[in-house]
Amino acid sequence: QVQLVESGGGLVQPGGSLKLSCTASGFTFSRYHMSWYRQAPGKERELVAFINSAGVSVNYADSVKGRFTISRHSDKNTVYLQMNSLKPEDTAVYFCNARGPLGSDYWGQGTQVTVSS
Repeated sequence: QVQLVESGGGLVQPGGSLKLSCTASGFTFSRYHMSWYRQAPGKERELVAFINSAGVSVNYADSVKGRFTISRHSDKNTVYLQMNSLKPEDTAVYFCNARGPLGSDYWGQGTQVTVSS
């Protein structure tokens, strides 16, 4: 059974930090590219950060470059998103995505991040 379980969301003040985790099970984590997406109320889901299966190539949305860092730990089957200097516009539900061989595509249930004073 494939599962992606996100954690680490919550309420934080502007300028603060959060670290999201996504733990995978039910598939070969090392063969999958991993991404974080987010969806704010009334907006489309957008790609925030990507890391390839080998963990050597990363990409970020322009809006988070220099503030967010994506990483993965193969031994723990986990991908992380370190978020620093958070802004109110970062408020959204954050989703973990795994994309792998033969078009396989899995999503987590999402974790809420709220940036507010």
